[in-house]
Amino acid sequence: MTYVAKHEPLKCHRCGACMELVACPGADEMVCIGCGACVITCPHQAIELITSKREKKISIYVNEEKFKVPELISVKEALVELGYQIKDHFAESGLFAPCQIGGCYSCVMMIDGKAKPICITRVREGMKINTTLPREYTPLRIVTNFTGHPTGGVGTPWEFKTGQDIIEVGCYAAGCNFRCPTCQNWFVTYLGREEPKTPYEAAKILSEVRKDYGVDRMFISGGECTLNKPWLVQFIRELKKLNPDPAAHFHVDTNGSLLDFAYLDELMEAGMTDIGIDLKALQTETFMHITGLQGKTKAEKFKETAWKAVNYLVNTYEGKVFVGVGIPYNKELITLEEITMMGRQLLKISPFLQVSVLNYRGEFRKNIAIPTTKEMKEVFQVLKDTGLKNVTVQTKNGIIGPRGK
Repeated sequence: MTYVAKHEPLKCHRCGACMELVACPGADEMVCIGCGACVITCPHQAIELITSKREKKISIYVNEEKFKVPELISVKEALVELGYQIKDHFAESGLFAPCQIGGCYSCVMMIDGKAKPICITRVREGMKINTTLPREYTPLRIVTNFTGHPTGGVGTPWEFKTGQDIIEVGCYAAGCNFRCPTCQNWFVTYLGREEPKTPYEAAKILSEVRKDYGVDRMFISGGECTLNKPWLVQFIRELKKLNPDPAAHFHVDTNGSLLDFAYLDELMEAGMTDIGIDLKALQTETFMHITGLQGKTKAEKFKETAWKAVNYLVNTYEGKVFVGVGIPYNKELITLEEITMMGRQLLKISPFLQVSVLNYRGEFRKNIAIPTTKEMKEVFQVLKDTGLKNVTVQTKNGIIGPRGK
């Protein structure tokens, strides 16, 4: 089955996202290959994929073997046509292409001698594809917005959050495996039109930004920064090499959906000192509503992996890593009853775990109002009532901290 993108002019707000963010593989020749990157990126859902027959076939070479595939499709779809399977992170075999917009570079293959993401690369006559990366390949990823931050993230300890000065410097990785309609970083999450960086290049820039601001804490967020495991682990290692002083802190903010125990061990070995994990929900239906994920089995796996990651870190690396947990709140997305249940589950892990409640609002595709300060105070109280000692809540008027201030 092949596809083409169809634009709905009446829904279009002419925001420019499909032109400025999307690395459209057919833009130069004004053709569509049906990769779907523009569909995923459009905040107003003014583009959809419809089926399209590709009558003409072209020849490509996969691992030196010749095949015929439809023209005007992505390399990923060509490989699927040839019998390759799309996998999730936890499968042992198959194509891992989680972001589908060319941001995370998890699906990179050698195409005509160059490393390219197969999700947004167009097949061409005579193209040579090697599904195995060379041993000397250095991971790549689109990373942007290297800057100082006054409040840090979910994995930033409360005592540093003065809100007055820059306390951390950070960067943001493009690409995500979630489709959250409330995504606040969607202009980075769906960014495909930028040159990727090696782990060393990104670590060098961030280290220089650290010197400019004179702080000790460095973070990476997203999008979802954990999608490209080889890249992230090497990035943390490079940061540690470039910042060997004992005051340096290396902080990862993540949705936690891919963090199995082996991945966490690698990040700890690389030098990670702080981590913030957003636990979107306790119930799978709520999790799917918040993340925009389709498929209950996959959603359940992602949700459980994030919860297990928090428990594993707290119980295995106590005193070696700071763990913060994020919880979303908006009455349109999750109930106070479920927030209470989440608090009780977190209490079983540790009553001293830092829990930060984020006031979700309509940023990408969800037209919902930001919660009132009164609503957020209610969330703060129900979590405190569970016995948790270290709760912070984000409101329109600032942060309510562990002491209710």
